[in-house]
Amino acid sequence: MTRVVLAPDSFKGTITAADAAAALAEGWASVDPSAEFVHRPMADGGEGTVSAFEAAVPGAKRMPVTVEGPAGETITASWLLLPATADAPAGTAVVDLASTSGIELLTELRPWDADTTGFGQAIAAALDHGVSRLVVGIGSSSSTDGGTGMLSALGARFLDAAGAPVARGAQGLGDLASVDLSGLRPAPEVRVLTDVTNPLTGDRGAAAVFGPQKGLTDPADIAAVDAALGRLASLLGLDAALPGTGAAGGTGGALVSWGGVLAPGAAEVAELIGLADAIAGADVVITGEGSYDGQSGDGKVPSFIASLAASSSVRPLLAAGRITADADTSLFTASASLTSLAGSSEAALAEPAIWLRAAGAALARSVA
Repeated sequence: MTRVVLAPDSFKGTITAADAAAALAEGWASVDPSAEFVHRPMADGGEGTVSAFEAAVPGAKRMPVTVEGPAGETITASWLLLPATADAPAGTAVVDLASTSGIELLTELRPWDADTTGFGQAIAAALDHGVSRLVVGIGSSSSTDGGTGMLSALGARFLDAAGAPVARGAQGLGDLASVDLSGLRPAPEVRVLTDVTNPLTGDRGAAAVFGPQKGLTDPADIAAVDAALGRLASLLGLDAALPGTGAAGGTGGALVSWGGVLAPGAAEVAELIGLADAIAGADVVITGEGSYDGQSGDGKVPSFIASLAASSSVRPLLAAGRITADADTSLFTASASLTSLAGSSEAALAEPAIWLRAAGAALARSVA
C-alpha cells in the first residue's frame, strides 16, 4: 500500500489548497486504489494561509469582519481565532493580507491608490477581541504603500509638510514629510509569515521587483516610489536593507517597525500542521502551486517540501498549473503540468480540478 502525503499550496485565484489536494488524491486513487492519503494543504503566508491554519487546529473559529478593500470598497472578510494555549492565554489571531488587501480583490491594477487599510482594520478587530498573539500572512498584496494603510488603521498618522494626512497608497508616499506614532496601538507578539527575503529598497526592493506586478511599470515611477519608501523607512527608524522588509509592497517593513518578527511562511505553517512527521511516514509527497517557475526555489512551498522529503528519503512529486523553462524540476522525482495535460493554459485555468485529477493519475503512473 502506498502512503501519499498531499501538500499543495493553493493555485492562486483558481482552486484552494484543500480542494487541490482532494483532486490529486482522486486522480492517484484511479491508478492506485489501495493508496492511503494524508491531507496536509499548505500555504506560505499568501492566499490560503487562514484556511491552512483552520484545517490544522481543532477549535479554530472564523471571525467575520467588514473592512475597506484595497481600492476603498467595503468587503466582508474574516480572521481566525485559535484556542488559548499556555503561550497565548487569550488565544491567537491569524490574519492574512490576501483576503483583506490582496491583489485578487481588484478588478484592475491600481498602482497608486491601492493600499493595506483593510489588512490593518482586520488586525485591529483581532486586537479588540483581546488576543495574546498575532500570526499574519502577507502574501498576494495589491499595493506598494509601505504598509502605511495598515499602520494608519492601527492609529499611526502619515503627514505632508503642512501637517495634513497624505493620500492613500503609493501616491501618498511622495508627499510624506513626517510620521506621528503617538496613537499607534501597542503590538502583542506578532509573527509575520512571508515567502520573500527582499529588502525594502534598491534593485531587489519592493518597488523594483514587485511594483511591476501591481501596475507600477514606468522606470521613473519605480525610482520615485523606491526613494519614497526609503524616506518612510528613515521616518520609522527602519533598516531598509533588512531582508523581508520589501514583502507585500513594504508591509513587511511596516510590521517590523511595529514590533513584528519575520518568519518563513512555509516553514511556520508546516510546523503547525505536523508536516515533517507526516512526510517521514510516507512513500511519496505531492506538492504544487499555480506557477512553478524560476522564483519557486526561494522560500516557496514546493521547494520547501522537496527539502523535507529529501531529509526523510521520501520521493517528492510536483503538480503545477504551469512549469516554466527556467524552473528547477530536479528537486522532484516526477512532475506534471496542468497546462501540458490540458493542452493550453486557458483550459487548465478553466477547470483546475479536472486537470489536477489528471495530474494525480499521471504522477501515480510515473512512480508505479
